[in-house]
Amino acid sequence: MKEHSREVFEGKRFGFGKNWNRFLSVLNEERISEAEKSLKEMLECENLRGKLFLDIGSGSGLFSLAARRLGARVFSFDYDPWSVRCTAELKQRYFPDDRGWDITEGSVLDSDFMKSLGKFDIVYSWGVLHHTGDLWKACSLSQLSVKTGGSLFLAIYNNQGLLSGFWEKVKKTYCSCLAGKTVTVMVFIPCFVVSGFLKDVLCLKNPLKRYTQYKKSRGMSVYHDWIDWLGGYPFESAKPRDIIDFFKKQGFYLIKLKSTNGFGNNQFVFKKNQK
Repeated sequence: MKEHSREVFEGKRFGFGKNWNRFLSVLNEERISEAEKSLKEMLECENLRGKLFLDIGSGSGLFSLAARRLGARVFSFDYDPWSVRCTAELKQRYFPDDRGWDITEGSVLDSDFMKSLGKFDIVYSWGVLHHTGDLWKACSLSQLSVKTGGSLFLAIYNNQGLLSGFWEKVKKTYCSCLAGKTVTVMVFIPCFVVSGFLKDVLCLKNPLKRYTQYKKSRGMSVYHDWIDWLGGYPFESAKPRDIIDFFKKQGFYLIKLKSTNGFGNNQFVFKKNQK
């Protein structure tokens, strides 16, 4: 049994790839366009032509696809073999036999593997490093792949103190066994639905728009994001200042920050200083 499969079997890790495999059934042109839009917005560009793009933890493969469609030469990898299959499936659908998109299985915590990849204009890792089991090592190794003058685009869970500790226990319960998964889903998904409904009503918004327009959030799916959130274990988080200070010491400076006060991701775009 491979290491990843063993960890999932033992309840030490969520099977992200199987969740993303189900997401591919709802992937369409509109969602892909929204993914492209989010890349262009955060990277402040209209295209990625001539750029080398590394997708650390490619998940569904959606953002590797978006980067390739924007003109980048893409290298995708993931620790989860199901995620590797998802990414390969999207390549087969949209860029069959394309030499500008490589996909493999690997871990951001494997220093030899990371050093073997070379340097990239853009290193992208959205909502991944905090699920490795060693956030700060993952941050340290991810920055090795950025060219001088290149960009590092990360999304890291916001640290909410005791509340983050609570969610870690929820995620661990979800992954522990079938009963833990069932109870977690039965308790929290109705809570998400009801709390969202009440918030929308109080704000005089149409509650249905929360779901019909969710795809505008990076092209994602609300249900698959809920499952990703509930099961996303291992789980770590960090305050924005801690992330910014860490990468400053590595020779990066912040050019864009999209932060949250909730339990979602803080998004960072760093530039690597010229030497």
